[in-house]
Amino acid sequence: MSMNESMKGTETNLKTVPIIISFVVAGFIGLFSETALNMALNNLITSFGIDETTAQWLTTGYLLTLGILVPVSGLILQWFTTRQLFIASLIASIIGTFIGGIASTFSVLMIARVVQAIGTALLLPLMFNTILVIIPPYKRGRVMGIIGLVIMFAPAVGPTISGLILRSMSWHWIFWISLPLLIASLAYGIIFMGNVTKPTKPKIDVLSIILSTIGFGGIVFGFSNAGEGWGSLIVITSLIVGGIGLLLFAIRQLTMKQPILNLRAFKYPMFTVGLLMVTVCMMLILSSMILLPLYLQTSLALSTFAAGLMLLPGGIINGFLSPVMGGLFDKFGPKWLVTIGIIIATGSMIGFSTIDTETSLAFIIGLHIVMMVGISMIMMPAQTNGLNQLPRELYPDGTAIMNTLQQVAGAIGTAVAISILSSGMNNYLAKVANPLDPVNQVLAFTEGVQRAFVFAIVVSVVGLIISIFIKRVKVEHQA
Repeated sequence: MSMNESMKGTETNLKTVPIIISFVVAGFIGLFSETALNMALNNLITSFGIDETTAQWLTTGYLLTLGILVPVSGLILQWFTTRQLFIASLIASIIGTFIGGIASTFSVLMIARVVQAIGTALLLPLMFNTILVIIPPYKRGRVMGIIGLVIMFAPAVGPTISGLILRSMSWHWIFWISLPLLIASLAYGIIFMGNVTKPTKPKIDVLSIILSTIGFGGIVFGFSNAGEGWGSLIVITSLIVGGIGLLLFAIRQLTMKQPILNLRAFKYPMFTVGLLMVTVCMMLILSSMILLPLYLQTSLALSTFAAGLMLLPGGIINGFLSPVMGGLFDKFGPKWLVTIGIIIATGSMIGFSTIDTETSLAFIIGLHIVMMVGISMIMMPAQTNGLNQLPRELYPDGTAIMNTLQQVAGAIGTAVAISILSSGMNNYLAKVANPLDPVNQVLAFTEGVQRAFVFAIVVSVVGLIISIFIKRVKVEHQA
């Protein structure tokens, strides 16, 4: 290595730490506020006089915005500098959080959620793309592990902290507590965030953006509304229109010289395998994150705060294991980590499918910890290994594809879990003499939860089969 190269590497190292800190802090607060509001849904239903279906739009609208914006993030990343996008994402998050803090009607709160989602949709792909550019491949596992700590730890502590806030204050304080931290993160980023890529400003294809919006938006919208029943006209129409939109979008991208989302990333087998493993993880995490709080509050009659506390140990352990797994990935590669991780996660799903009204809290906490340990062994190693195989020019497209399909997988996992829960309840109540008996209602709910976790077992087994094909990528290109 020459003196110039050595000095250049030192300079890069000096710049990387504050850049990573900027992303970690901003990402933590953004993802915390995403899940923190979920625990306040009952309060919001009472405050605004709305039903559960309407309240669900606070999540559906958020996911829908991500589903529309994240696919075109690969194009956005090539049109603006790192600093411009970081500042824009933080400003959107700050505005959304402020609107949420002053919201006095459901429609205003809905606007707040959409603006917040715009901030997250810009930040997440930017964060992953920047890491790929500034961190050499042999160090990426550990750094991605730190990012994984943020991505898993923030949603894990969100429900617990919001449960604590809601014991003594209104739901508005979920936003007010986040606001000064976001402003501080913006100030830090303005000082330290550097530009790591130069905008190439490729041609914007309006038809591709329209097809992407219809395709991904239709799929996310359809699955998000599936709780009302798979036979619903809205659900069927959304999924058909979304499917056609996605097909036309894919055909157009593959026939264009400069696609807005380069689907040729799928030519790299380990990218595709990594993507599928991440998709499995997101389905398991988000279906569990909606089923377990409902089970703890309905079947075991715990308070919102107590239910949040039960899920905290698993989230914390997962967060702190992510950098450890990243280090192991750098040293040993993904094969054994991912395969053993999915076996562990499958075991936890089998355990969850046996829970009933007599199950001890210790057993639930233990199973949740086991699940989160398994997920930490899969998520970042599979994601990092997959992205490592891509050439540098496909980094924006690879991160956009990964982040998009994570949102779609989350919407699908949540929707299928809730619909199986609902049908399981109805089947149970149809067989009992007195369906209105509160005891039967609880038993029916518990059976629905058990059936939903059987779906999670099927997803896990599919993940186990996919994991057989994972191999360590030998990186020939330089970051």
